[in-house]
Amino acid sequence: MFVRDPCGIVCILVTYIAVFYADYVVVRWIILHTMQDSLWGPFHVIAFNTVVLLLMMAHLKAVCSDPGVVPLPQNRMDFSDMHSAGSGIGDDCDERDDWTVCTRCETYRPPRAHHCRICKRCIRRMDHHCPWINNCVGERNQKFFIQFLVYVGVLAIYAIALVIVSWVSECPQCSNDVTIKQSRILHCVILVLESALFGMFVIAILVDQFQAILGDETPIEALQGHHHYHNKSTLKTFTLLSQVCGKSHPVFWLLPCHNTPRYSFRRDAYLIDHEV
Repeated sequence: MFVRDPCGIVCILVTYIAVFYADYVVVRWIILHTMQDSLWGPFHVIAFNTVVLLLMMAHLKAVCSDPGVVPLPQNRMDFSDMHSAGSGIGDDCDERDDWTVCTRCETYRPPRAHHCRICKRCIRRMDHHCPWINNCVGERNQKFFIQFLVYVGVLAIYAIALVIVSWVSECPQCSNDVTIKQSRILHCVILVLESALFGMFVIAILVDQFQAILGDETPIEALQGHHHYHNKSTLKTFTLLSQVCGKSHPVFWLLPCHNTPRYSFRRDAYLIDHEV
C-alpha cells in the first residue's frame, strides 16, 4: 500500500539516506581505517550490514504491507438518512453495537477500526499514521513497524560503539595525514549525532508501542476513551504480544518474514453481508 503523501515520501528518503550514510562512515572511515589488519574488520562489516539488511527488509514490509484496510462494499451504500439526521453523529462514525459506520468511507467497519485522513480509508486496529513508513501502523503491519524501530535502535547503538572503540583503542596503522584525520573526525561526529538523535527517537516510540500493546489499547482508543473494547485482566503478556507478532516462536518475532497477523473479521463474510 503506497500513499502519495509528500511528507511520507520525504521521510522515507531521509531514512534511507541516513542509513546508507551510517553504513558508509562505519565501513569507510572506521573499519577500513582502524581494523584493516584485524579479523574484527570483516566481522563488523558483515554484522553491521546484516543489521542494515534486516532494517531495510522490515521497513519495506511496513511500507508496502496492507495495514489492515477495511474493504469497501461492492456497491455504494445508502447513508442519506444518517447524513440528514441530526442525532449527534460525528463527522467520522456512528456507533452501532460493536461495529461503527464510517461516513467518509460510507461503509460499516469492525470494532477497533478507525479512519485515517491521510490514507482516506478505515484501518483495523489503527495505531497511528507514520510518515517514516508513509503508511498507517495497523493490525497487519505493526509487527514490521516494531521490527524497524528495533533495528534502527540496534544500528544506532552499534555505530556509536564502533566510533568509541575506534577512538579509544590504539591505531598504529592509521594515517597521519591531517586532511584524512579531519575528514574522519567530521564524519564520526556527524554519525554520533545522527545515531543519538535517531536512537532516542525510536526508543521513545518503542516504549509507546509496547505500552499500547501490553495495555491492549491503541493511542486513538486512549484518546477517545473506548475502554469497553478491552478486558485486560484476562489477557497475558505473551498473548498480547503474539496478537501483534504472530503465533510463531518468540525467537522468530524479530525476523522480517511474512507471518499473517490476526483478523478482526472475515473479509469474505463482510463483503457478502454488506453487499447491496
